[in-house]
Amino acid sequence: MPKSYLSKTVSTLKPSGIRKFFDIAATMENVISLGIGEPDFTTPQPIIDAGIRSLAQGETHYTSNSGILELRQAIAHNLEHLYGVQYDPLSEIIVTVGVSEALYLSFSALLDPGDEVIIPTPCFVSYQAEVALAGGVPVEVPTTMEDHFQPNPEVIARAITPKTKAILLGYPNNPTGAVVSRENLQAIADLAQQHDLLVVSDEIYDRLVYNFEHVCFPSLPGMQERSLLLGGFSKAYAMTGWRIGYAAGPADLIKGLVRIHQYSVMSAPTISQYAALEALRMGEPYVQDMLAEYDRRRKLIHTGMNELGLPTFEPHGAFYVFPNIQNTGMDDETFAERLLKEEEVAVVPGSSFGEAGAGFVRCSYATNYNLIEAALEKIGRFVKRL
Repeated sequence: MPKSYLSKTVSTLKPSGIRKFFDIAATMENVISLGIGEPDFTTPQPIIDAGIRSLAQGETHYTSNSGILELRQAIAHNLEHLYGVQYDPLSEIIVTVGVSEALYLSFSALLDPGDEVIIPTPCFVSYQAEVALAGGVPVEVPTTMEDHFQPNPEVIARAITPKTKAILLGYPNNPTGAVVSRENLQAIADLAQQHDLLVVSDEIYDRLVYNFEHVCFPSLPGMQERSLLLGGFSKAYAMTGWRIGYAAGPADLIKGLVRIHQYSVMSAPTISQYAALEALRMGEPYVQDMLAEYDRRRKLIHTGMNELGLPTFEPHGAFYVFPNIQNTGMDDETFAERLLKEEEVAVVPGSSFGEAGAGFVRCSYATNYNLIEAALEKIGRFVKRL
């Protein structure tokens, strides 16, 4: 058998736990998926029309590496309007191929081999992998349901070593739906200042928050100069397939991201950039309509899971609930596999999101209200049999 030519880094990467269950579900008919982390809404029509219009007008060429200036100006205006943070669109913003590329660029630009990045978990499945692919060392610090999945500054402080380069925050959180209090974020900001650390703040779900304040991390005193803010259009504007996001931060850091970006993808898709520009100009009513519907679903699934005897923290952001399934006597992988095979409901094992997720499953409520009702009925039947 020929030797493997893959690098050790790639060979040791764990496959995505989300993808495994998608692949199984794809072979089955009539599956109700609570696993997919994308809106079930179609992109609002004015945004689609803007993309089509850009094609009709011949906007089919490369843009600036950093993205079209009008879009960067609109992003800067939006961030100032929402959070009071000011970025220079010429030098402090780069348009990326979704937040996924922004994560890749951030850690490729920031990390030297062996640099450590502290990551509160449970977290998005890509975080540890992106750090490892950049040659860094992901250091998981657990959060708990008892603390409402808030990152504990004292636990973070204990994880800091001379090799620590950055803290990676992902709030509102995928998979728990947690939103971090201003008090906790300020304590993390104090740690970053004290230990001269960078903070990478993935705020892709910033517009999907319910009865809670979302605090933009760079808006905290002294944090803009030591933060990279990652955001995008996929979740709030139902634009996942358009693959469009951004990073904002100090000019010297953004210059590093652009340097990698220009050699890897050149520029984000032109049609998507014009669609994103329209989203910022005209998309707010659609954001509010989708937010109201997500909130309706959130209340249904949160109440429903608790009534089924699966203790569930009330999420205040994103579109996920994270029920504790330990009282079923199964681990989260077994629970998800059996639920899929026996009741045709797809959820994602919590351990896919880091060690702190073990014993939980992630359920997305970015699906039709009636399907959530049907899924709860099926899950109830499954739990009752147990």
